[in-house]
Amino acid sequence: MKPTSRLAGLSPAAAQSIVATAQALEAGRPDDAARALAGALASHPDHPEALRLEAGILNLRGQRTQAASVMRRALAQRPDDALYHNTLGSILADAGEFDQAIVELRRACELQADFAAAWYNLGIVLVRCVRYAEADAALRQAVVLDPGNADARAQLADTLKVRGRNDAAVAEYRRILAARPSAGMAWWGIANIKTVRLDAADVEALRAALRDPRASDDDRIAMGFALGKALDDQRRFGESLDALAQANAIARRRRKWDAAAFDAQLGALRDACSSAVGADNPALGGDVIFVVGLPRSGTTLAEQILASHSQVEGAGELPDLALTLNEEAQRRAAPLALWIGAQTPADWSRLGRRYLERTAHWRARKPRFVDKMPNNWIQIGAIRAMLPGARIVVCRRDPLETCFSCYRQHFAGNDWTRDFTDLAAYWRAFDRVARASHEHSPARIRLHDHEALIADPQAQIRALLEFCDLPFEESCLRFHETARDVRSPSAAQVRQPLRVDTARAGDYGKLLDPLRVALGLPTFADAAHAG
Repeated sequence: MKPTSRLAGLSPAAAQSIVATAQALEAGRPDDAARALAGALASHPDHPEALRLEAGILNLRGQRTQAASVMRRALAQRPDDALYHNTLGSILADAGEFDQAIVELRRACELQADFAAAWYNLGIVLVRCVRYAEADAALRQAVVLDPGNADARAQLADTLKVRGRNDAAVAEYRRILAARPSAGMAWWGIANIKTVRLDAADVEALRAALRDPRASDDDRIAMGFALGKALDDQRRFGESLDALAQANAIARRRRKWDAAAFDAQLGALRDACSSAVGADNPALGGDVIFVVGLPRSGTTLAEQILASHSQVEGAGELPDLALTLNEEAQRRAAPLALWIGAQTPADWSRLGRRYLERTAHWRARKPRFVDKMPNNWIQIGAIRAMLPGARIVVCRRDPLETCFSCYRQHFAGNDWTRDFTDLAAYWRAFDRVARASHEHSPARIRLHDHEALIADPQAQIRALLEFCDLPFEESCLRFHETARDVRSPSAAQVRQPLRVDTARAGDYGKLLDPLRVALGLPTFADAAHAG
């Protein structure tokens, strides 16, 4: 039976409101969408299409739980609508609930085999789950169905970069741009190969593309970051900062990061973990090495060094810790902080075994593996309880360099990177957790200093291996020779010998004084005078 029109049951005015809302959401403008939808919601509060668009607005603003709840109400009215499954799957993916997101997106593809957007979204989630072969198949299907999908083609080009084929990746990004000059993710794909320089012609092409009325806000955000990189390559530092500020401002208009709420979340986790009695087997998790830290702090480099050891597999940024904890939160129908203190040793052992079950394939070739999900620093307490035998390497880098590098990076979902005040607040939260965790469990938690590694690579690499209970191997000193897939902004850099010229804040001088002040550091002039 052919499904009824999604606009059935709406008044003409409400139907027009729905169309305008959908257009605003497609452009990535939640405030415009909310204004357009207000009338339809007022007159038809339970209409499935009004609910679907309301869920999209909530999701774009970062209100994931509410978005999923509203979308489930809509889907209950249209259970066989592929678009509705696709929307719920996308919301769940943004919330980090990847397993259920894959179920919903696969259902969308089953219901409508020619639904290119659903295949694309499925491919993106599979990439985030490090299921690259399946992701590649889904993305290729998206391109077959919609050859003009520049984002899907850019994602496929990303797989070339992951495999170290940078020249081929750049060539593919350039082909995408030849067809659509404002394809933001293609521009960012080139810029995100840190070893590739963008020239003056690229700067002019980016400026022209940013003026293109067909470019969405997503395109403008990605192109703004690419322009920032291009101008930096041209040593036009003031202009580079201006481009970055504009890109971050567009992203921040969608949703703002709440430092107070984040600190409250960390405090609740800290208090709950303080009374937790961990797994009854102290060796559980001894085959796992977690590498955590802020993005751009050297986590990929630490993983590459460890993955160069004959006993260690580098798994990359695995979602399995968060998914394991989410499973338990759903089973208990309560957030982590509300049940973590009530866990028994048997409960923690069960969760630890579940994580190891999820990640078993990473131990198929080698006895140890690295889980390098930077944000897992937030869950250090849970890691220690469920996997007491695991080692945790906490990467640290100069706070100014770390925060500035995060500000320059196009991170989807990391809303704390959008302005200097938020960056400083996030850094301080991380610093508190890192120091306290190390003081509590120094035998299992190592503070791995990036600047110390640069200054004395051999000593620091030996110390890192010793901490992980690994015998020294010369291959770890030659980490850049290790052939493996790397999916992170530092992929190209870790395939080169250790560089000592990655610090960038000095080039910007006093232009970065607002960030220095936010971090509680001396201004550029004061630091130079003291030096």
